[in-house]
Amino acid sequence: MISVIIPARNAQETLPATLSALVPAAVDGIVKQVIVVDGGSTDATAEVADLAGADVVESAPGRGGQLAQGAAMARFPWLLFLNADTVLEDGWERSATAFMHRVDRGEQSMAAGAFTFRLDDKGIAPRLLERLVHLRCKILRIPYGDQGLLIPRQLFDAVGGYRNMPIMEDLDLARRLGRRRLAMLDANAVTSAEQYKRDGYLSRSFRNQMCHMLYGAGLPVGMIARLFGNVETAP
Repeated sequence: MISVIIPARNAQETLPATLSALVPAAVDGIVKQVIVVDGGSTDATAEVADLAGADVVESAPGRGGQLAQGAAMARFPWLLFLNADTVLEDGWERSATAFMHRVDRGEQSMAAGAFTFRLDDKGIAPRLLERLVHLRCKILRIPYGDQGLLIPRQLFDAVGGYRNMPIMEDLDLARRLGRRRLAMLDANAVTSAEQYKRDGYLSRSFRNQMCHMLYGAGLPVGMIARLFGNVETAP
């Protein structure tokens, strides 16, 4: 059974769709708990989450801390971390359930699963970015937060969970898990392309890659955040 943890901040426009996609799995008894960790929203994010029946937790802003705080409240043996602007496509629960059963029965070694990255935009640029993310995940097994992360609580605790970092918290966790303990699930996670449309696909992708390269080179995360702004880790 799954506890879903959603870090959110000023997400009143996108959060309803994110929550609605969880309803079929909740009806089937797969999703047992939804926790929305609100990082200081000034809009109706908390009200939207509360009306949907989610547990609402107030937090300081910062995805790493929000994710860790939500995980501490989770009551069920599987955790699903999901962005507030990411929508799991119909049928995701079948892929997730099959994966959980394989792990729980020992048919597959203890591992976490991430969904296939998709953007809710048309054109060449989003399709090219999706292909690049697919290639990265196939070779390196490094999914990011906008792909969701389904992980057994036991494994999450064993690797130390999410750290309270200003950025790169998803990359940090993926590296501690290692490629052998990360699997790609046969279902799509469709994320809002608003940030790419606002900043430009090339510009935002370049900025994100620079953050990743500097992080890989050992530059302190706080310095990277100051250089590039407190951006969300993205492809």
